Amino acid sequence: MTSTDWIHAHRRSLLFLLVVLIAGGVGGGLHLPVALFPHVDFPRIEVSLDAGDRPAERMAIEVTWPIEQALRSVPGVRSLRSTTSRGSASLSVSFDWGEDMLLALLQAEAAVNQTLPSLPAGVAFEIRRMDPTVFPVLGYSLTSPTRSLAELRDTAQFEMQPDLVAVSGVARVGILGGSEREFHVEPDMAKLAAFGLTLDDIAKAISASNVIRAVGRLEDRYKLYLLISNTAYASPDELKKTIVSANSSRIVTLDDVATVSAEVAPTWTRVTGDGRDAVIVQVYQQPAGNTIGIASECERTLADIESRLPSDIQISKWYDQSDLIRTSASSVRDAVIIGAALAALILLLFLRNFKITMLAAVVVPTVLAVTVLLLSLWGMSFNIMTLGGMAAAVGLIIDDAIVVVEHIIRRFRERPPDSGPQSIAVLAAAREVLPALRASSAATVVIFVPLAFLSGVTGEFFKALSLTMAAALAVSFFVAWVAVPVLAAAVLSEKDAGREDEGAVARFVHGWYRRAMVGYLRFPWASVLLLGVLAATGWFAYGKLGSGFMPAMDEGGFILDYRTAPGTSLTETDRLVRKVEDLLRQTPEVSLLAAHRAATRRRPDRDQRRRLLHFADALTKTFQRSDHERLAGTDRARDSRSHRRDGATDGRSDRRPDSGAAADRSQALLTAAPDA
Repeated sequence: MTSTDWIHAHRRSLLFLLVVLIAGGVGGGLHLPVALFPHVDFPRIEVSLDAGDRPAERMAIEVTWPIEQALRSVPGVRSLRSTTSRGSASLSVSFDWGEDMLLALLQAEAAVNQTLPSLPAGVAFEIRRMDPTVFPVLGYSLTSPTRSLAELRDTAQFEMQPDLVAVSGVARVGILGGSEREFHVEPDMAKLAAFGLTLDDIAKAISASNVIRAVGRLEDRYKLYLLISNTAYASPDELKKTIVSANSSRIVTLDDVATVSAEVAPTWTRVTGDGRDAVIVQVYQQPAGNTIGIASECERTLADIESRLPSDIQISKWYDQSDLIRTSASSVRDAVIIGAALAALILLLFLRNFKITMLAAVVVPTVLAVTVLLLSLWGMSFNIMTLGGMAAAVGLIIDDAIVVVEHIIRRFRERPPDSGPQSIAVLAAAREVLPALRASSAATVVIFVPLAFLSGVTGEFFKALSLTMAAALAVSFFVAWVAVPVLAAAVLSEKDAGREDEGAVARFVHGWYRRAMVGYLRFPWASVLLLGVLAATGWFAYGKLGSGFMPAMDEGGFILDYRTAPGTSLTETDRLVRKVEDLLRQTPEVSLLAAHRAATRRRPDRDQRRRLLHFADALTKTFQRSDHERLAGTDRARDSRSHRRDGATDGRSDRRPDSGAAADRSQALLTAAPDA
């Protein structure tokens, strides 16, 4: 039994299997994660060390060097780079591509923990992997005309953070800005001397009194009670009553030797939103999280939170990565629909048969649905690479269907009357075109498969593209080989075979082509000349064509760094950055301005600042659409510990107002300002 006979005998089962695969693809697509880029396990680990205000020289010898030696013992380490400054250090550990980064992270953390006891007291460290999930996917700012920054931070920490971190797919929620409440104790040294006390006595008294601990259990009748001693301070008045010293002659309280007040902790970063002090909340997703799903669920959660908050607290969304993803997905969807529609229109014009046109057009969604099922089974996601691969494969998919359908209809029209069942003729025609179809599909798949074996960042990105296109082409081949002939045998009739082989459009195109080739063949040397001109033009264009890893993406924004001289206070930096904000507001496209200032201990080199650009919190400004709509800004994160008393701004512009022109106008304003 030939394959054609087997397909004919099991045609119903094959169609049922295809329907099941389509249903599986639709179901898998509804649950497939959606992200901007494919998930990439970058072979790099960052270790941040903090040792207070230790001098840079001592920091390098006593802290950085021992940690470097410990990290070099981790298997798979390819290179290690460290930057040390006063009280802090940053180490970047690189591994070979393909290493198990989760295992490498655990081994690096174990190596640091083993070395930690030999380091000076008070050294703290943070270790993290570098992957796309270190970028926040959502950003919100809290502002209020009446409430303090401490109240805003409490709202973000105790009202927003617990609800947002409970959203499925959220890894963590970061809070930037605001103030933390604390009690300030200012001892009177003269009174301390009079009572024979020291600062250490005050510290010990406060530490011993400000505790919460379980003191036992008590069983009463049918219940068991847990007894807790809670002497934590809730107000300055309670703190004032702390007993510092007690003897037979007198009891000395804290109020006798010090001034106690409710204050806020000193801050070395300052955040503003639209000209007012603000608190920023950033949402980070898990590696396999669905960005669009997270954004939608967070919006519903925030709607519930806002209903509980006072009316004078405003929550503004200044960044939403899902907007860019939705726009990209919509563009791919439109490209697929338009491409399939145009291909169907061309097919209808040439074959002049609605049944055949619909038969070829239905292949596109069928193949894409089965491809999505394969992506789901492989653990991939919808992103710009997989969606781009499916959009690029549409033309090749419908080409397979057209080849098979056109050959079937040609043989169907050529068969003599009373030559047997039409299904046999259709399947025989499919068997004739099978070798050419198989060779064509295999040759195309072979072109994309090697891209999956590239190394580095390029390989990680193009692996998603190549696998998507290879899967789509393989599925397209089997659908064109198995499903198209079965469907053609079911829908074609003798009436379809009686139509003319060529319509008016086909006759016009064929006639024009015939006349052009007759004239061209009279001058064979012209082909060599034409090819030479084309080759020379291509070589010239190749020299002028730029290159890059990713195409230029105008997300409608620009970033602006403002650095003051080393030693400048945060207050002075804030004053200067507010002048910059006032100047930027003179740019017509600016509708929202947020800013972040930081006064820190170290300034990395320029390249490192660029690498750390996305790993901290920065300021974003959003540019206004010509129709007064706002486009959420892209987060250009900035590590608050990577600057030396500097300010930073990040901007976003809509597609219609040119962000480049907006940046040029802003730069001109800043250049013209003497203080900025």
